Amino acid sequence: MTLNDIPLISFFQRVLDPLVIMGTLYLSSLALHEPFTGYALVLMVLAFFISSSVYQYVDPYRTWRSGRMLAYARDTVVGWVITVGILWFIGVVSGLAYRLGHDVVLAWFIITPFGLLVSHLVMHRVVFGPGKDGGMRSVVICGVNEVGLKFASVCKRNPSLFMQVAGFFDDRLEDRYPGALREPLLGRMADIATYVREHNIKMVFISQPISAQPRIRKLLDELQDTTVSVYFLPDIYVFDLMQARFDNVGGMPVVAICESPFTGINSMVKRASDIILALLIQILLLPLMLLIALAVKLSSPGPVIFRQRRYGLYGEEIIVYKFRSMTVTDDGATVVQARVNDARVTRVGGFLRRTSLDELPQFINVLQGRMSIVGPRPHAVAHNELYRKLIKGYMLRHKVKPGITGWAQVNGLRGETDTLDKMEARVHYDLDYLRKWSLWLDVWIIFKTVHVVLKRENAH
Repeated sequence: MTLNDIPLISFFQRVLDPLVIMGTLYLSSLALHEPFTGYALVLMVLAFFISSSVYQYVDPYRTWRSGRMLAYARDTVVGWVITVGILWFIGVVSGLAYRLGHDVVLAWFIITPFGLLVSHLVMHRVVFGPGKDGGMRSVVICGVNEVGLKFASVCKRNPSLFMQVAGFFDDRLEDRYPGALREPLLGRMADIATYVREHNIKMVFISQPISAQPRIRKLLDELQDTTVSVYFLPDIYVFDLMQARFDNVGGMPVVAICESPFTGINSMVKRASDIILALLIQILLLPLMLLIALAVKLSSPGPVIFRQRRYGLYGEEIIVYKFRSMTVTDDGATVVQARVNDARVTRVGGFLRRTSLDELPQFINVLQGRMSIVGPRPHAVAHNELYRKLIKGYMLRHKVKPGITGWAQVNGLRGETDTLDKMEARVHYDLDYLRKWSLWLDVWIIFKTVHVVLKRENAH
């Protein structure tokens, strides 16, 4: 389904957004009593074309269509920040930045994203308010199965899709349906074309297995005598999906079943937040890290920094740094995890492990690009080779960079995983993080980590 199939979103992209972006610049000039010069007009035209390209890439309307309004607001703001960055670069290089009133430009930069969000919400209310259909499209679904029922539920939960399910068609008996129907059963598959013509149905969604190909082909032939739009609902929900999405390769459509959440704009947001936070923490804690290094060196023989091979992104080996907290530096085929009252832990090391201060050098790994601040905790190579054979989906946790803290750690799985059940639980949370990732989830995990560290849960 394309954006052009959704009337209101098409209106936003083609008419409303450009008017808001140009209008807020003009209003900023009026409000601050600055003349609207030819240079401002050039900026307006540049902003129009650049923002159009950026928003096509960021695609905030993808989250609008799925009903995730907070994510939609985030993408709108991020798209505008990228637009501003490009405009600023062009302005400095060309000299245009020195021809405009700085107060006007600053006010424009600040109020435009709010103008975009407010205008969208107002137009949505006007077009889709009480007693108005807002360009609602009538929909029928061919196939009463889990995918068809799920799609009907999605349409009902998300009015911004502008789709109203009239009912289902299916050739099977009712006792073979996977769940209760909330929409009426309108007939058999042979009745669809007639029903579409009589009721002016706009869209037909076919939810049938590939094995039903002869019936699907017959149905498509019959629907060619109508003006209905036809879509196929692939039965990908039988798989354990992870960041599933549609894409194309050289113009050929493909479906991503298992993918990293960090693609496109998400990758930029994740990396930028890692660099900013890691730099800030390193600068603030540099005196503390120097004191810890001195304490480790004076308290026991051995290196200050413990280096261990671990699996990073895509299962590639990386070197992870920690302040040495034990008398040994195991990194071979067999690695014994630290236990409660472990004799190998030094006195200084015990304090560092309880307070998680031994992890501070890993912010260097973050700046190197080997790790992220939030992500699945990296395990020793020896542990990876053991558990990948015992736990289904274990290696999928390596589709993202390992983290200093993670979703599993703030859910009570910090520290030793001395049983298979504990490791399975940790992997469960790691994969759940990959499915649910958002910048806000990362922020929440960081705040929760501070709470967990202060309580010293499962630290030894």
